[in-house]
Amino acid sequence: MKTLILILLLVGALLAEQSINLTPPPPTQPLNAPNAYRLPSGKLQRDEIAKADYKRNMEDAAKIRKLADDLTSDLAKSNAFEASAKALKDAEDIQKLAHGIHSRMKQPW
Repeated sequence: MKTLILILLLVGALLAEQSINLTPPPPTQPLNAPNAYRLPSGKLQRDEIAKADYKRNMEDAAKIRKLADDLTSDLAKSNAFEASAKALKDAEDIQKLAHGIHSRMKQPW
């Protein structure tokens, strides 16, 4: 029993000695930062990336809409105990596209 308590105390002491890095992440650049990277055309790279991401999000949303319609019709054709391979693939594609939209929307530009 004494050895167990001694081991627990040693483990606790070792864990207490380890430093935990609680420094906050570096701040992102403000929208009007003077050192923002500009493209040769003079436009801000951040703005061009944001526009491209928006365009891709709209295209992916249209694909999701079409896949959702296809999936709805496939599910209507099947019964409660079976699912077609196409319906499963459509559901996976919807999930992948939605994840891509979500990750692009979380970007700091």
